[in-house]
Amino acid sequence: MSLTPCYAAQSATAPLAPYRIQRRAVGPKDVQIAIDYCGVCHTDLHQTRNDWGRANYPVVPGHEIVGKVSALGAEVQHLAIGQTVAVGCFVDSCRTCPSCQAHWEQYCLQGVKATYNSPTQDPGGYTYGGYAKSIVVDQDFVLVMPKGLDSAAAAPLLCAGITTYSPLKHWGIGPGKTVGVIGLGGLGHMGVKLSHALGAKTIMITSSPNKAADALKLGADEVLLSTEAAAMQARANQFDFLLDTIPVPHDFNAYMPLLKVDGTLCIVGAIGPTATLNSGPLIFGRRSVAGSLVGGIQETQEMLDFCGQHNITSEIEIIPISEINHAYERMLKSDVKYRFVIDMSSLS
Repeated sequence: MSLTPCYAAQSATAPLAPYRIQRRAVGPKDVQIAIDYCGVCHTDLHQTRNDWGRANYPVVPGHEIVGKVSALGAEVQHLAIGQTVAVGCFVDSCRTCPSCQAHWEQYCLQGVKATYNSPTQDPGGYTYGGYAKSIVVDQDFVLVMPKGLDSAAAAPLLCAGITTYSPLKHWGIGPGKTVGVIGLGGLGHMGVKLSHALGAKTIMITSSPNKAADALKLGADEVLLSTEAAAMQARANQFDFLLDTIPVPHDFNAYMPLLKVDGTLCIVGAIGPTATLNSGPLIFGRRSVAGSLVGGIQETQEMLDFCGQHNITSEIEIIPISEINHAYERMLKSDVKYRFVIDMSSLS
């Protein structure tokens, strides 16, 4: 065991600050990773500020991790020292429940072990995330980064990428489908890129006219302004699938008439109470409202490989770890295009 430099929050009101944690020793099936980059997710802010009432301090956030293998357990055969690898939103699951057996570890019926803030037998009693110089992870939860992808820009794929890829794949999005991506932020910009790459007609739905140019550059075929009633009405019954990435409570009912018969609106942004459901558009069109989490390990690797084949990464702004608290404030104001990524070489 060794002390690892990191940044941690000591309470809901304390800023993230330099700290040192103890990682477990590398076991036979473990991989030690020297972290190069860690993406900044809105979940990190929620957890450090205890917005969901589940934080266990000190909190070391970070679940969009890319780095290089620095040590291997004796039983790890498929990875090599110096290889670029990644870690996403979780680091273990029960492995035996129906969800885990189906490679849906994210829906583990016993409770998936998140990359940070989950109970563990490791030193400290809770998992610590990627705002750190290194991490030790079971080999089964380490992902292989495709060659050629920029490591910094690929980091957000471990959350924003898979959060949007998983529902697109689950609902069979591809050529011949029309997809609306609601909200152009960290999740939404990945939804546009991935839907476009999968071959669907992709329409960005936003309330901000100033986001139209960016949406088209990212791969949207068209932009629909949700504030224009006539435009929304003209698009009624035209979408097979709506990916709702808005990260705050909002009225999703306004988008339901856009769906074709049997269409689905999938919520991936807002977690918790968001709106009272109007069943009318559902019943009179056999439409559905659904939700989706990240993908399992197998699907996340599939997503990374897909992004490698199509050269898809996130639009990012790289920051040193010392700027993380300011980055949180900017993130609250949507003042980033479209994801912050921490260069961990700035941490000592």
